[in-house]
Amino acid sequence: MDSASTDIKPDIISMINDRQQVTYNELRSFASSMSINEDELRRDLKELETANAIASRSSGGILTYYILQNEPALHRIMIVEDDRNINKLMALAVGKGFDITQLYDGKEALEKIKYEKPDLVILDLMLPGADGLEICQSIKQNPGLSDTIVIIVSAMDPTTNRFKGIKYGADYYIRKPFDPVEVRSLVTIFLKKKGKKFDPLVDLPNEDKISEAVERAVKDDVEGYELGRIRVEGLAEFARKFGTDSGVTILRLVSQLLQDKAKERDANLFAGFLNGDDFVVGGERKTIEKSIGDITAEFSAVLPFIYQSEGYKPIELGIDDIYGAEMPQLELSYSPIKKDYIMEKRSEILENKEKPDIGSYTYDELRKMLGSGELDITITRSSDGVRLSIGKGGKEGGG
Repeated sequence: MDSASTDIKPDIISMINDRQQVTYNELRSFASSMSINEDELRRDLKELETANAIASRSSGGILTYYILQNEPALHRIMIVEDDRNINKLMALAVGKGFDITQLYDGKEALEKIKYEKPDLVILDLMLPGADGLEICQSIKQNPGLSDTIVIIVSAMDPTTNRFKGIKYGADYYIRKPFDPVEVRSLVTIFLKKKGKKFDPLVDLPNEDKISEAVERAVKDDVEGYELGRIRVEGLAEFARKFGTDSGVTILRLVSQLLQDKAKERDANLFAGFLNGDDFVVGGERKTIEKSIGDITAEFSAVLPFIYQSEGYKPIELGIDDIYGAEMPQLELSYSPIKKDYIMEKRSEILENKEKPDIGSYTYDELRKMLGSGELDITITRSSDGVRLSIGKGGKEGGG
């Protein structure tokens, strides 16, 4: 087949539209089957992104493409950043195709957001007049504005501010110096993604991608590749005591910590979500060890502020039993999964399938292979976002 005369852009659009989201590796395999080389595929993908037909984002170490809606009305975006040079850079990063208002004062932003009702707000935290967290909280507590997307972009220490942002309803937290491409892709996908509402928690690689990671882990020719589980210990008790929204906040926090690690240069880290209180990670052992160390250290550092946000007194008061015996204790634990264990469970699952399909597993099957055990927490996905339920037949809540 003469690849120069083959236009696969309509096929790319059709594939992404049918599946809602498609990885680069899947598109590369499809292009190869059509005798299209990788340079031509990249050219076609770039042309489709330039035409705002699709958008891409790297999440959990996997580059994923989304189909975009073709809407005649421009989405309204407000950028609230007091540094005029950074504000300008943010506007350039967002790019054309949006109605952008640039603001430099927090108090002015509060008033304008209230009456002009933008679709998305990009916020700095340190602002004159009113800080970014106050603005975020004001937006999310206003029934007429609660659907407004809020992206916080800040140079402030993320240890506490990332959690506070998520707690106050921020949809994403980006650290400065920011990557303009990340800002552009997040804005585009939040506002124009076709299908179910985009949520960075559930848009970690899904069961198909986790299945691929499992198959890679059991191959004999892959040296040093490890799969493991990160579990949020105590999450069910925490959600029972403080509500399911608080439980979802913790999961979103861990998700963004993982995604930050996966985005680091040369990290080569895979991260997926197992729809409960645990995540799966994959990569070279040294990479995983360092990443897990960094993530657990940051999570431990933010724990006092998590407890404080639920009404417990600051630990700096120096009272030994400040949280009391009933305080649900949160902790991140990591468990590497032995290859022999995965292979044993994988064989059992394939034997019990009516139509064995190697490399394609459900979440329940993946949890068995990865040793997740009984579910205390269950996450379900819908067009309205995520919902968390506790135990069998337990109460539910929205995220």
